[in-house]
Amino acid sequence: MAADVHLYTDGAAKGNPGPGGYGVVLELVGQPYRKEFYEGFRLTTNNRMELLAVIVGLEKLKKPMTKVLVVSDSKYVIDSVVKGWVFGWEKKGFAGKKNPDLWMRFLKIYRQHQVAFQWVKGHNNHPQNERCDQLAVMASQMPKLSVDAFYEREEGKLL
Repeated sequence: MAADVHLYTDGAAKGNPGPGGYGVVLELVGQPYRKEFYEGFRLTTNNRMELLAVIVGLEKLKKPMTKVLVVSDSKYVIDSVVKGWVFGWEKKGFAGKKNPDLWMRFLKIYRQHQVAFQWVKGHNNHPQNERCDQLAVMASQMPKLSVDAFYEREEGKLL
């Protein structure tokens, strides 16, 4: 599948759980269009931020059934989709799985596009991945951080 959009994503959390953020770089293939998105949260995990980055990037696409290549250093996100695990979790109502709120949100937007995934090694001088990492870390350090309400309500009880 030749992609029309390249979506680069990364997530970060200091302390895991701790303050976290995501970074997204969205580029149209063959065009000079490039957008960046980021947001920070006061208490979350690295995996939640990795997944949220992909979700937010896909949600920014305006045309249904856009052909998009998601480039990420997250084995958690990529393997869960490419190896089909998330579809099995969905059939079982995400019983016993972490991040069900985000996985449900992911599946909703994922099904509106034609999505392929490519894994890249993190911190390996890939320009867009490095930029996403910078955005995610910067977002996690902002003075006013958003509340990851699901995590703080559900997962935070276990801390």
